[in-house]
Amino acid sequence: MKRKVWIAMLGVFALISVSACTKEVGSKGWCADMKEKPNGEWTANEASAFAKNCLFKMDE
Repeated sequence: MKRKVWIAMLGVFALISVSACTKEVGSKGWCADMKEKPNGEWTANEASAFAKNCLFKMDE
């Protein structure tokens, strides 16, 4: 039982530490990172989000 709790806590910690390092999709920093990333490494979701948030977004 203690082992399951320990594994669950470790999983939650790992999830929090990874999510804290990622930039919000559509932010200026995320768009800049995507421009640097080779297009062949983009996922379909990343390509769609890039087009929607970085190419077609109207500057205010």
